[in-house]
Amino acid sequence: MQPHLMQQHLMRVHLMFAPGTLRRVSEEAIVVAWRQLLAQHASIWCALERELGEKHGLGPSEFEVLDRMVESGHDRFRVQELADAVHLSQSALSRLIARLERAGLVGRNICEADRRGIFVCITPEGRARHAAARPTHRAVLAAMLTPSVPVAAG
Repeated sequence: MQPHLMQQHLMRVHLMFAPGTLRRVSEEAIVVAWRQLLAQHASIWCALERELGEKHGLGPSEFEVLDRMVESGHDRFRVQELADAVHLSQSALSRLIARLERAGLVGRNICEADRRGIFVCITPEGRARHAAARPTHRAVLAAMLTPSVPVAAG
């Protein structure tokens, strides 16, 4: 799907699933909308992988973890809180955190109050890498999700 059509598509999908309208939409239309959404997600994901990987050595999920940590303003997160925020299973997130830890971008600490709990903390290097990668991430999202606006003649 062309990026400039995304906003129109999202509006159609929103109207399709508005309360009381689901019964009037054909199964085929729902499947088409689902597949278009998957295609758009894949297109954005691939662009993020390429740009973040080439320019900053980060994958989209790695960036998302750093982004959530920085934007929250908290010094530390429980692994399960991060898993919920970034929509990954706890085991997938644990592997991702291990990669970030090996790269020096996060650290893990045991919760003193609950010895079973593990906290993830972003390091100064993690903050610096996030700050460097954030403009790239936002530029990809803007390019993929913002409809192109024609320039007025004259």
